[in-house]
Amino acid sequence: MMQFGIFTVGDVTPDPTTGRTPTENERIKATIAIARKAEEVGLDVFATGEHHNPPFVPSSPTTTLAFIAAQTERILLSTSTTLITTNDPVKIAEDYATLQHLADGRTDLMMGRGNTGPVYPWFGKDIRQGINLAIENYALLHRLWREDVVDWEGKFRTPLQGFTATPRPLDGVPPFVWHGSIRTPEIAEQAAYYGDGYFHNNIFWPIEHTQQMVALYRQRFEHYGHGTADQAIVGLGGQVFMRKNSQDARREFRPYFDNAPVYGHGPSMEDFTAQTPLTVGSPQEVIDRYAAMRDHVGDYQRQLFLMDHAGLPLKTVLEQLDILGEEVVPVLRKELAVGRPAHVPDAPTHAALVARAGGAHDATVYAPADDVTGASPVGAR
Repeated sequence: MMQFGIFTVGDVTPDPTTGRTPTENERIKATIAIARKAEEVGLDVFATGEHHNPPFVPSSPTTTLAFIAAQTERILLSTSTTLITTNDPVKIAEDYATLQHLADGRTDLMMGRGNTGPVYPWFGKDIRQGINLAIENYALLHRLWREDVVDWEGKFRTPLQGFTATPRPLDGVPPFVWHGSIRTPEIAEQAAYYGDGYFHNNIFWPIEHTQQMVALYRQRFEHYGHGTADQAIVGLGGQVFMRKNSQDARREFRPYFDNAPVYGHGPSMEDFTAQTPLTVGSPQEVIDRYAAMRDHVGDYQRQLFLMDHAGLPLKTVLEQLDILGEEVVPVLRKELAVGRPAHVPDAPTHAALVARAGGAHDATVYAPADDVTGASPVGAR
């Protein structure tokens, strides 16, 4: 089956209708409330981005997701970007394996380069090496989750000798990885090479571009022997704002669109909705728009919506989630299941990955060592 969910970029944006800007504390707490609401209305996934600058708050996704995991029971917790370029892959391996244990497997993550250029020097990296960093760092992360002891030497970090990332993945199975990209063929190629998922966050792009990028990933997925092209694991982004009738939706959302930091003061809302997946209107208009996505990209596995951006107040976001969960997603589930070939895989879950691996096993590395230096008793003498 497909997974439906929401993602947040965690922006702290003034409400253009009141002029009030929430505090960071309010925005962080609102994120928790939104995630809990997403589970309540029957969504499958909540995902958060990663940013390290104002006006954004999600600089520590694993902290936020672990807190949400403690307050939810079913919803899968993900990232809508984990910065594979500027984070140390060793720390990613450890942080997300820990989250995987705390969430009882209800987690995966999306690798990306992000869209904030200055983040590179903040973490001692060179933006001109962005793609090379993404490729090398993920190659290391992939090994850290699959090999108990890793020797490594690359261009962008100090070498590793006999290194074991702890904790080991839950049940011996690493979290599922999506590679998120908007315009970079190398990232689609990377996702295909490993047989991982490919998430095209197409919220600012025409469907023709999305179609080309997904087709490239599918073609290369088959080339690398992971299955047929239509068995590749694809996710898409989306944006919606809904009211019972279209006129009310457009009137209410227009000031938020016009003043949004990312697309305000640019194309008109009508032009933007015609050219991108942003859909402002009735629930039926959203259903029609998103039911047609597979006509362009084939049967896919995950659809995430951006719902809480541009200064929308929490009350409005929660109302939107009620509409999404009660009126839109149930219909999309049914419509997108019709005619879906049996050989097209469902969206990945921890349970499915464990079954594919032949069952769960304790991956703990029971290494003899002292509790101060980590050295073995023999080596410490």
